[in-house]
Amino acid sequence: TCSLLCSPKGFPKLKNDTFLRAARGEETEHTPVWCMRQAGRYLPEFRETRASQDFFATCRSPKLCCELTLQPLRRFPLDAAIIFSDILVVPQALGMEVVMVPGKGPTFTEPLKEVEDLLKLRQKVDVTAELGYVFQAITLTRHSLEGKVPLIGFSGAPWTLMSYMIEGGGSTTMAKAKSWLYRHPEASHRLLRLLADVIIDYLVGQVAAGAQALQLFESHAGHLGPELFQDFALPYIRDIAQAVKSKLKEEALPLVPMIIFAKDAHYALRDLAHAGYEVVGLDWTIRPQEARAQIGKDVTLQGNLDPCALYAPKEKIGELVKKMLEGFGTQRYIANLGHGLYPDMNPEHVGAFVEAVHAHSRHINKH
Repeated sequence: TCSLLCSPKGFPKLKNDTFLRAARGEETEHTPVWCMRQAGRYLPEFRETRASQDFFATCRSPKLCCELTLQPLRRFPLDAAIIFSDILVVPQALGMEVVMVPGKGPTFTEPLKEVEDLLKLRQKVDVTAELGYVFQAITLTRHSLEGKVPLIGFSGAPWTLMSYMIEGGGSTTMAKAKSWLYRHPEASHRLLRLLADVIIDYLVGQVAAGAQALQLFESHAGHLGPELFQDFALPYIRDIAQAVKSKLKEEALPLVPMIIFAKDAHYALRDLAHAGYEVVGLDWTIRPQEARAQIGKDVTLQGNLDPCALYAPKEKIGELVKKMLEGFGTQRYIANLGHGLYPDMNPEHVGAFVEAVHAHSRHINKH
């Protein structure tokens, strides 16, 4: 029976491909929905699983990553899973030390200060040696999902990773990282190129391990204006899509849909629409109709409910979802939040969001 049940890697047959169909622009009976940070601290079972473990030790445990990825799917009828990991595993693969400081977040013990510090980074990264634990987590999770929904892999984009590596953690202005773009443009491009090359291999490795879609997070796009984005972010975002696709072809791996999420980058939506991604993710600061007008009909949109809308009463969440679906249309669209879930959110409200997307999109499709 295995030949019927298993795909080439012995993975279980996919039962719900709504998310993948929407990503490719095929028709769907309902609008698929998933949430950024759906595996997160808002779930009591997540806090319990994570309690005794250092954050990055958790990331390095395929078994724990698998468990955390599956938790939200046991509660909610989500249409996709996203592997539990962190974007900062890439700087770690380059040899930088990152620790999770309670109350402060991820912190680099020695951020990049001078151009000379680039020499401390690994110039050639064997992603299987450095990030094989993520690949193992993906393979294990893909099997454990039993074909319930597709599994999304991801990476941070070069500029976002560069900004963390120079700032040493979160920042409201990104002034240190941006000063590099103005003062050291050549060195900035060297660093961004190094990151892009690692990210390309990392994303291809995720597909080889079983990821069925990929999302690139340019979370700090909002700190750049149109010119800096054009020079230091967009070329690498484009290049990653192109290189990943050509390597997937070369290695006879599935050509999975790719999503670009550049937070607060409305100024670049037209460019992102032509950057080689099947899906463009949106934050909550843009109207659905405006985004659709700028991006056109040939790219799927993903987003963009304000995460804070989930603090509203459940009926109100339903109304907001209905309005969002009317704005985007139910086709060529993947419902999501405009950013990740926050730790103090009520899981029942997350459930109300997911159910409202399914119910309202089915209703709109019928009528």
